[in-house]
Amino acid sequence: MTSDLTQDPPAVAKQAIEPLPEGTFLVAGVVVLGAIMSILDVTVVSVALQTFQKTFDATSAQVAWTMTGYTLALAAVIPLTGWAADRFGTKRLFMLAVLLFTLGSAACASAQNLEMLVVFRVLQGLGGGMLMPLGMTIMTHKAGPQNVGRVMAILGIPMMLGPIGGPILGGWLVDTASWHWIFLVNVPIGAITLLYALFVLPKDDVEPSETFDFLGMLLLSPGLATLLYGVSSIPGAKAEHNTIWTTQVVACTLIGLVLVAAFVPWALARRNKHPLIDLHLFRDKQMTIAVVAMALFAMAFFGAGLLFPLYFQQVLGKNALHSGLFLIPQGLGAVLTMPVGGVLSDRIGPGKIVMTGIVLDTIGLAFFIDIGHDPATLRILAGLFVMGLGMGLTMMPMFSAALATLSHEHIARGSTLLNVTQQVAASIGTAIFSVILTQGFMNRPDAVRLLGLGQQVANAGGPDKADPGLLQQLLAATPDGLVAFGEAFGSVFLVGTILVGLCFIPALFLPRHKVAPVDPAAMMGH
Repeated sequence: MTSDLTQDPPAVAKQAIEPLPEGTFLVAGVVVLGAIMSILDVTVVSVALQTFQKTFDATSAQVAWTMTGYTLALAAVIPLTGWAADRFGTKRLFMLAVLLFTLGSAACASAQNLEMLVVFRVLQGLGGGMLMPLGMTIMTHKAGPQNVGRVMAILGIPMMLGPIGGPILGGWLVDTASWHWIFLVNVPIGAITLLYALFVLPKDDVEPSETFDFLGMLLLSPGLATLLYGVSSIPGAKAEHNTIWTTQVVACTLIGLVLVAAFVPWALARRNKHPLIDLHLFRDKQMTIAVVAMALFAMAFFGAGLLFPLYFQQVLGKNALHSGLFLIPQGLGAVLTMPVGGVLSDRIGPGKIVMTGIVLDTIGLAFFIDIGHDPATLRILAGLFVMGLGMGLTMMPMFSAALATLSHEHIARGSTLLNVTQQVAASIGTAIFSVILTQGFMNRPDAVRLLGLGQQVANAGGPDKADPGLLQQLLAATPDGLVAFGEAFGSVFLVGTILVGLCFIPALFLPRHKVAPVDPAAMMGH
């Protein structure tokens, strides 16, 4: 069989774009509902952390496990998704994931103490971690790899709106009802998704099952979870001990790296016929380039993106709800360009689309260089809107570039590989930018003084219980401290702008013409 990639690129580009198969948008509705639940719940809990502290009489480090436990469960279960989809079928597995997530949500709402809440959040994460890679697999199977750009545009909607809608929804529910409702709201959505999936998703046609890679699971799942825990502990170590070389960070990161590194030769070994994550997929040049580009972009963009809510709250004094509202222009920009990027990616290839998106992302982030402590609101909104325009043309076309050349039987494994890469890259980027920001604070005496006084007030039980003299010191230190805070954020936004701009280099190697699936035997080197 001859590869379609041997066609002359201009001739391929002139091919008319194919219509999506009948029923694609019905299937997309199920997938998007599932993805929204999973992604929304990563951020919706963030606004309730202080409420958890008061309700369960816990420290900030203890309640942080309600987010950490969820994230680690995601990291542990994602590698299993490709094998499980091949073994049990995507419909059955998708419905199981939704059921686990829904039951976990109901259990979280009924938690009587912090320990129960953390355990139930892990249950949520086990279901939530499978939803996104399964959604990619289901949609790509339904629409076909030749339409993967438009498919990724559909899936990109919850990826964009989740981080924006989470703080808004969470803040509103906590303020108007109670913290229980940030979990209870998932129960009816989960029930609707289950019924929707039952009737709309195509029936599974499962081939004889492949052997399960037990050794790979014992290496990769705990390895990823331990690695991400170590990496996610870096910002706290830097803030509390002014060093990242704490026992917790070093031990967990090294153990995770050793386990993940040990998985690589095992996954490539000839006797391992069906590895948990198929690293042979990297023999596909286009997928390799797309994964590298996506990893660098996720590290830079999501790392820098973490700073915006912090900036709005710590420098501008906004609450979590108002911080979420500030991010709406970014979501609007992405919603405008994402469908266009998906169609053009299928028509002319992802290369030009991604490069355009990276240019817009870089320009948008440049709005925040040296932004200071008292910027014009229009400057913030304009910068975020331009970033959103770029985001809609960047992330999902990268996903489509990676999946476009995979054969039907490799899509589930490819989706799993992409989601693992994105999860790890985003976590590393978040840690890097948090450390850079913390160091920026530490290098500015006025910021250090303001942080110290703020911590003293918090330790005293808040402004209502703190000593009046301490409050006077805090009030006097605030103007100079906010200037220092603004300078620190502006410097880190400069680093983010440079790193996002550097993503243009791997994007240059993405195909700039319509691509078609290659012969799977050729791709796998047979």
